[in-house]
Amino acid sequence: MRNKRLTLLAAATAFAVLATQSAFAQKKYDAGASDTEIKIGNVEAYSGPASAYGIIGKVEEAYFKMVNDQGGINGRKINWISYDDGYSPPRTVEQIRKLIESDEVLLVFNALGTPTQSAVQKYQNAKKVPQLFVATGASKWNDPKDFPWSMGYQPSYRVEARIFAKYILKAKPNAKVAVFYQNDDFGKDYIAGLKDIFGAKASSIIVAEESYETTEPSIDSHIVKLKDTGADVLVDITTPKFAAQTIKKMAELQWKPMHLLTDVSISIGAVMKPAGLEASEGILTAGYLKDASDPQWKDDAGMKKFLAFIDKYMPGANLAELNLAYGYSAAQTMEQVLKQAGDNLTRENVMKQAASLKDFAPDTLIPGIKINTSATDFAPIKQLKMMQFKNGKWDFFGDIIGAETGG
Repeated sequence: MRNKRLTLLAAATAFAVLATQSAFAQKKYDAGASDTEIKIGNVEAYSGPASAYGIIGKVEEAYFKMVNDQGGINGRKINWISYDDGYSPPRTVEQIRKLIESDEVLLVFNALGTPTQSAVQKYQNAKKVPQLFVATGASKWNDPKDFPWSMGYQPSYRVEARIFAKYILKAKPNAKVAVFYQNDDFGKDYIAGLKDIFGAKASSIIVAEESYETTEPSIDSHIVKLKDTGADVLVDITTPKFAAQTIKKMAELQWKPMHLLTDVSISIGAVMKPAGLEASEGILTAGYLKDASDPQWKDDAGMKKFLAFIDKYMPGANLAELNLAYGYSAAQTMEQVLKQAGDNLTRENVMKQAASLKDFAPDTLIPGIKINTSATDFAPIKQLKMMQFKNGKWDFFGDIIGAETGG
């Protein structure tokens, strides 16, 4: 009888140990995560030459406040920590180190800029801290083999450039193309994409390549120079401040080539209105986001959710600012990754879930455009649709073009 009791006691003890181990196995945390919170770090250009993008960080802060008000993610509240780097790489390094070493965030999310984020890519990969959904379309962020802790978000500049090149060849077979670009990876990716499609004919099609620095107060002299080349197509690879200057100067010069503008600078509020709606008429681009100021989306279910969010958490925000939709979609994608991670909030699992997105469609992406990633594909958005600026709004035309058909 005594042996039977001992056997039962041993079995009960073993069961209790297994149950405890199972409970521990269900929850795994790295620095920045616990039963009650998830620390998300961010670096944004709230000041400096790219401060037009500062609104993105504000939208994301508001989005995570909404998430917290709704109970958090799997019961955990988001602790959002965002610093200003002024779009200056040395300051980016300083702020990222602070987030990782002092604040001990679980991950860094949607930090802005190609030159700024390039400055910390090796550091974050060495530290094995997710550099997740970087707010830059440089193709370098899709390199899971060499940089397994870095992932971009928006369509790569190179993909967009390939789509531009295909459109140019179809619409204007004898085009004389001038390229105006920011002198960094952002600009150079576009040139590479154009040449991918133009191929051996690139040297005869492209009549001018003109670069500018983000520190220049004005780019007027560059536009005068480009007009004098006789180009009848301008591929304009500029950030919002310089895009507005370019459109204004072209109107002053009465230079009217086919004008293709990078999608990072197509905000009606931040670019088209300051440049002048009349001067902006006819500009072409390729897009993936719904514009909240465009009446074509008034009955769209996703847009209704987005507008309800803006009304409650960012009242008075300028709906013509496309970066509102961008920040919302990025934050919604981050929320999805953390939902998928469940109670396994290790940095390794966060990256695994980010690389396991299947047909995810944030509320503010154009219908038909979906996010897909894998262990060998760190490019979340690979589809675009051509559009033209007409009568104060962007009109879509043609079919959605995927990266596989875009070059």
